[in-house]
Amino acid sequence: MRLPSAQIIHQGPVLATLGRAAFMALRQQINPPSPGAFSTPGPLFETTIAPRAKSLLIEYQRHICGDTRAYRGVIPPHLWPQWGFPLSAKTLTGVPYPLLKVLNGGCRLEVRAPLPANEPLIVTAQLMGIDETERRAVLHQRVTTGTASAPNALEANLYAIVPLKQKRSKDDPAPKEARPAKVRPRVPLDALELDRWQLPTDAGLAYAMLTGDFNPVHWVPPYARAFGFKNTILHGFATMARTWETLRVRRFSGNIASLGQLDVQFTRPLVLPARVGVFARDNHVWVGDAPGAPAYLEGTFKR
Repeated sequence: MRLPSAQIIHQGPVLATLGRAAFMALRQQINPPSPGAFSTPGPLFETTIAPRAKSLLIEYQRHICGDTRAYRGVIPPHLWPQWGFPLSAKTLTGVPYPLLKVLNGGCRLEVRAPLPANEPLIVTAQLMGIDETERRAVLHQRVTTGTASAPNALEANLYAIVPLKQKRSKDDPAPKEARPAKVRPRVPLDALELDRWQLPTDAGLAYAMLTGDFNPVHWVPPYARAFGFKNTILHGFATMARTWETLRVRRFSGNIASLGQLDVQFTRPLVLPARVGVFARDNHVWVGDAPGAPAYLEGTFKR
């Protein structure tokens, strides 16, 4: 795969955000925030940014869609992390959770109108709510993108998961109750295979160059192995983007206006390199190795 290294010049805001996030996480370890110091919904952040570079859009379409002519005059909706991630990160400022442990749990992407490629983007982000249990906290963020001629064209709802340490009384000598094994989603045996992807080892690095998400777990093998993976893992949003394109082409005859919503959960790390399939049944979709195998992604879609 030819790496789109020239597109790194467009990733300054995202790279700066990664640096700030790392600093915030380190500061949390030194001075943990008070659990009662944050409430939701959080403040609404808004910014206007320049139209995306034409070269970036072409390279992104080549990488995800395989066709540089797929979106003429409009931006692929699943590219939103490239401009939305910096603003969404601001919504987590001050949250009382260890940011180094944040996991990408899932996303619901809604398309209300095509996003023009030649207009400045108006972007808003807000932390909508926090759902906390004994074991984890789920942070619900919302990012909207539009232009002057297409207000609020896209809405992305993100669900970040933070694992929490379970509290136990020191006076309780009883052992912890055995927890039931977590049942991971599997690809149904009767699901229809729509497409099969061949993902090279550097697929994570290529996506990082196109979106700015240079988390080392996606492109530095020793770093990924230090976190317990056999090799680097593909970005969840890259898996979602490829799923969107498979549905657009295989289910909706390539019409970019036909798919209105994709709601997914990232259920298992997709270790690279890989050869995986996209499977569908009715309005449900899965990414996995084969029918009956564990799913890396599961979700629903609609017009």
